[in-house]
Amino acid sequence: MSYLESNLKTVPTGLRKVLYLNYPLIFLLTAVSCAGFLMLYSVAGGDMTTWAEPQMKRFAIGMLAMLVVGFTPIWFWRNTAGVAYFIALLLLVAVDLFGAIGMGAQRWLEVGPVRIQPSELMKIALVMLLAAYYDWLPVEKVSRPLWVLIPVVLILLPTFLVLEQPDLGTAVMLVLGGGFVMFAAGVSLWYFGTVIALVVALVFGVLESRGTNWQLLHDYQFKRIDTFLDPTEDPLGAGYNITQAQIALGSGGWAGRGFMQGTQSRLNFLPEKHTDFIFTTLAEEFGFVGAFGLLMLYAAIIGFSIYAALINKDRFSSLLTLGVAGTFFFFFAINMAMVMGLMPVVGVPLPLVSYGGTQMMILLSAFGLVQSANVHRPR
Repeated sequence: MSYLESNLKTVPTGLRKVLYLNYPLIFLLTAVSCAGFLMLYSVAGGDMTTWAEPQMKRFAIGMLAMLVVGFTPIWFWRNTAGVAYFIALLLLVAVDLFGAIGMGAQRWLEVGPVRIQPSELMKIALVMLLAAYYDWLPVEKVSRPLWVLIPVVLILLPTFLVLEQPDLGTAVMLVLGGGFVMFAAGVSLWYFGTVIALVVALVFGVLESRGTNWQLLHDYQFKRIDTFLDPTEDPLGAGYNITQAQIALGSGGWAGRGFMQGTQSRLNFLPEKHTDFIFTTLAEEFGFVGAFGLLMLYAAIIGFSIYAALINKDRFSSLLTLGVAGTFFFFFAINMAMVMGLMPVVGVPLPLVSYGGTQMMILLSAFGLVQSANVHRPR
């Protein structure tokens, strides 16, 4: 124990929790969110009230939620992980039964004036439950078939419900986030190799199912695959979004066109410029330097989270922190790959930058779990 930590033993518990907060992480999350406010102001043509101001209010509420979650003892989150998962699962069922429909998908629940997206809650609830499961499970049983099957079922249940909405992007996120926790817990690599082989076979089966009675994807999802492989085939139709995004990315050059000078967003060529494709606006206005700077902020968030997990001697806290970090990584990695044409467009927003209330609140609350793990770690 360090001299500082030994002296903190004499500090009142409430103040000690404040001192134990991971302040670099708070700073980095704030910096990324401020970049989002700036871009939302830009894509609205210099208007604060359209997107930037509501996002700022959500950020303030989200930061407060992060502190409340962070000051709550970590044992509470371990004990309520199953309840959180069950509630999120019920909400996903409710979405399928009477959820609000928007842009051809049924993904939201409307509670009075508030619209929530339960699939965002499930991303974190799943990580919490898997971390609690592997904290409970003896290490020698981690790779035994029966004990591997249980988390697989826990991952697939919400994944199938989300696919029904349909929301391929979030379904992929659930599988990747859950799989990452299993990997961090020490599940044998043979299982992951088997899954990769099955995925390759599934992709082949999906492609072969096109146009048959047992077609496995919706027509619009097949259209996204076609667009991914050759966006120039229909540049004014299905390939329009990714074509315009690539024009914006390329036109930014090294230092960009300048703040609020991006022609693609200002002239409304960019699709969903305040949500899924906001990264292309940033790249057009601030160029490679701005895009790389944002990527470094994201990388620093991942780095501080991994460090916090490595120094934590509590297995649940460590796995929970790694699970949140992994989910966050897949979040921005998929979005950036999507808008750069490296993978099909699957509708994943850029975390803390894209406009969206549920996404920001859930993400900041998730980092509240990381704070709780750090504040209450054994010292």
